[in-house]
Amino acid sequence: MNLNQLRLKWKIFAFLLGFCALLLVVLWLFQTVFLESFYKKIKVTEIKRNAAIIVNNIESENIEEIIADMSDNNNIIVTIADPNGKSLLRSFPSDNRRRLEENAVLVTKARNNGGEIHEYITPSAGDRPRNNAEYDRTGSGRTEGGRVMIARRPPAQSLIYVKMANNRRGEQYAVIIRAVISPVNATITTLRYQLYYISCIVLFFSVILAIIIAKRVSRPIEEISQSAMTLANGNYDTRFTGKGFYEIAALSDTLNTAAVELSRVENLRRELLANVSHDLRTPLALIYSYAEMMRDFPGEITPEQTQTIMDETQRLATLVNDILDISKLENEMEKLNTSRCNLTQSILETAKTTEKLLKKEGFEITFSHNGDVYVDADKAKIDRAFYNLLINAINYSGEKRNILVTQTVAGNRVRISVIDYGEGIAEADLPFIWDRYYKSGKAHKRAVTGSGLGLSIVKKIIDIHGAKYGVISETGKGSTFWFEIGLPESMI
Repeated sequence: MNLNQLRLKWKIFAFLLGFCALLLVVLWLFQTVFLESFYKKIKVTEIKRNAAIIVNNIESENIEEIIADMSDNNNIIVTIADPNGKSLLRSFPSDNRRRLEENAVLVTKARNNGGEIHEYITPSAGDRPRNNAEYDRTGSGRTEGGRVMIARRPPAQSLIYVKMANNRRGEQYAVIIRAVISPVNATITTLRYQLYYISCIVLFFSVILAIIIAKRVSRPIEEISQSAMTLANGNYDTRFTGKGFYEIAALSDTLNTAAVELSRVENLRRELLANVSHDLRTPLALIYSYAEMMRDFPGEITPEQTQTIMDETQRLATLVNDILDISKLENEMEKLNTSRCNLTQSILETAKTTEKLLKKEGFEITFSHNGDVYVDADKAKIDRAFYNLLINAINYSGEKRNILVTQTVAGNRVRISVIDYGEGIAEADLPFIWDRYYKSGKAHKRAVTGSGLGLSIVKKIIDIHGAKYGVISETGKGSTFWFEIGLPESMI
């Protein structure tokens, strides 16, 4: 099975276990393989720091005490020597001839190497201190001739550091520090055995911890996944409960919001189908009944019957065109054809034309303005948006069939308002009236004119112009629908 096909729980388990294994590998490397090299580097750093202290205090009256304390505390031998290797000050009894020769060689090397050197030296058998005991190369540790034969141990390695410096009188001297490098083989062996036990314990608890964490992290995600599958099957009442982690809780809240929105959209879709079906059924029934009458009584055809068929056919065409238009606007298929146009004149012409068409119904449309206003916009689409607002006001004007249209300029914007004096809109419905599928809780009624999709089209047109729109309404006192367009800079 591919790693990408593993369940989240086992992926988390594998990553955590791998991380613990990596930590153990690093621990093994630093505690065994690199232990000796780290120890030597630290030892060199300490000796260099001690040498710097001696150089800084070489003229001090307490230099001997400083060297003595340094030797006791750090288990080192400090020698201050002249350029020929002869000891000037030493923390250990005087050097023998061999040590003087060795110092001279070390000082020469340091002088030729830029003023300092450090070397690791493994003493030969003749360099080690002797007593009455002798060493058996076989390491048997047996007795012979009444003397104890001690097994030979590997010689300890020494670190020698030499630093050249000058005193205040310009005289050159050398600081020579010798330190024994303690063998770390026994330490490494001890650490290795400890690491065997530590590794087993850490791996055991790592497996347990990885399983616990993996289950804790994956359980809420698995629950959300199952709920998401239920939601995908059309159960929009599904609710997500994410706990334990902020991100999972946030995802749960987002999915709950999505479920609510999907449920609302599904309900609105059903309402749209019902409303469109209602708006289609009525004109189709009228057209069919009048056509049947004309077939059965061809000699009794009246102009009113013919006009009814034409009006209902026009209503059907308008509904279909509105559905197509809003679909194009939502899919961004409609392009803006922007130009400088007289907004006031366009509003006036649309209002007069609509009033003439509905004069028999008793509608009166009044337009209030304070002079012509020009804007940069798509004239045809702005006319359509205003016409839809006007038709919406006509459809919901109630018994008072007066419609007031106002044009006001404030700053760099012009606002067009369409005011009706009908029954108004409930406050709970106001946020949703611009939605494509929305209708209030009231029973759907057939519009006096138009398709019933006008406000959705208005919203899309105003949005693509980057303008503003809104509504102010109070139940029983009518509604005011408005939109605002920015004025050209030359008109401000």
